Amino acid sequence: MLGELAPDRLVLCIGGTDREHFLHRLVTNDPKPQGEGLAYAALLTPQGKYLVDFFLLNRGKDILLDVKADLVHALTRRLMMYKLRADVTVNDSGLSVTRGLGDAPEGAWPDPRDPALGWRGYGLESGAAKVDWDATRVARGIPETGIELIPEDSFILEMGFDRLSGVDHRKGCYVGQEVTSRMKHKTKLRKGLTVVEVAGTAPLGTDIMAGDRQAGTLFTQSGGMALAYLRFDRAKGAMSAGDAKVVWPGA
Repeated sequence: MLGELAPDRLVLCIGGTDREHFLHRLVTNDPKPQGEGLAYAALLTPQGKYLVDFFLLNRGKDILLDVKADLVHALTRRLMMYKLRADVTVNDSGLSVTRGLGDAPEGAWPDPRDPALGWRGYGLESGAAKVDWDATRVARGIPETGIELIPEDSFILEMGFDRLSGVDHRKGCYVGQEVTSRMKHKTKLRKGLTVVEVAGTAPLGTDIMAGDRQAGTLFTQSGGMALAYLRFDRAKGAMSAGDAKVVWPGA
């Protein structure tokens, strides 16, 4: 089955004998063993804030890193900063990213974040676009790079990375691990990304107001639902985001 080309993605090739150890000490998840599919991970700041998220595919001889194209330069610069004397290379693989629903073709892997996101493949033939991915993301509460996931601002646990298989709390140290671990062991997160009901529309990033107090921020909207970053203690009853009306079902 042909999937859709994802023109906003770029695939890096991480090579060198130290590649696995290098990634292990930097990112929130390790690549899966060769042949076992994709891992979803992020690179954080030392203060535990999100910088960039990506998929990792271990091919044995190297590791593919599937990332949003407009973050490639910042990611590569950060990887080179941490490389020091490690035997690691970072190059453009030249492979395209294809994604789709239904049965995955040979050479494609299930998206590890959620079964509703189908599969991803690299260097495969692609067909016409036909999936409303934003509708799927909103329905399943899945953040997107550069929209809900904001570099040097977001915290990954507030963005649902536990639910999305994007962080391994048993893997040991990585950049930002100490802050992430403290958040993990809090009794309950006070803020985070969730799905809300919305009547009307508002621009991305519009403040959600509960009376005269800011309760959060409205992001991707689809079919009367939206993703919102909320302060849970304030998200009570009917709220507004510009001219749109917002209700959090979880209140």
